[in-house]
Amino acid sequence: MISVPPRLRQAGRELVELDRAVYAAVHATPTPQIDHALARVSRAADRSVLWMGVAAAMAASGGRRRRAAVLGMMAIGATSATVNLLVKQGPKRRRPSLEGSVRTHGVRMPGSHSWPSGHTASAFAFSTAAGATAPELETALRLAATVVAYSRVHTGVHYPGDVMAGALIGASMGSASYHLSRAVRRRATSHDVDPGAG
Repeated sequence: MISVPPRLRQAGRELVELDRAVYAAVHATPTPQIDHALARVSRAADRSVLWMGVAAAMAASGGRRRRAAVLGMMAIGATSATVNLLVKQGPKRRRPSLEGSVRTHGVRMPGSHSWPSGHTASAFAFSTAAGATAPELETALRLAATVVAYSRVHTGVHYPGDVMAGALIGASMGSASYHLSRAVRRRATSHDVDPGAG
């Protein structure tokens, strides 16, 4: 069994307390004008429906944006499988409580464990992979992913640490998907132009 140094254990406890304190601060602040909007955003990202719509709009443009849309959806598939089948089987963190919150959920409380945020992981996987392929859309896609991530905290279904972990996982998977796609395309191009042929 691995022994964790006392200082590292203490740092971990402090991070958890900080995470809970930030969540409590969000839920102690009344924001009635934006509550419903963020709840709609959060619900729209259920089962990646939001990203499917974005991908459809991008694909309709053709060319590089079509490739970006396809790659983004592939990144979501790989990320969703990784998060739900592997990562969520690790630390089994309970979902936050809305006791003492100034707002109601506004969204359905998922039955899965809280860490990491699957919605956030999918959002950043799509925005990273698609944004790298179509750089002119990268800022808008990253902004949309960030709004989805925050909406999960605002609506009370995740702690900030959950969405930070989801963003890191999603961005990593999206980046890996992009670089793998480039490697495959380069390999295909090198086979199409064989210098030894003739």
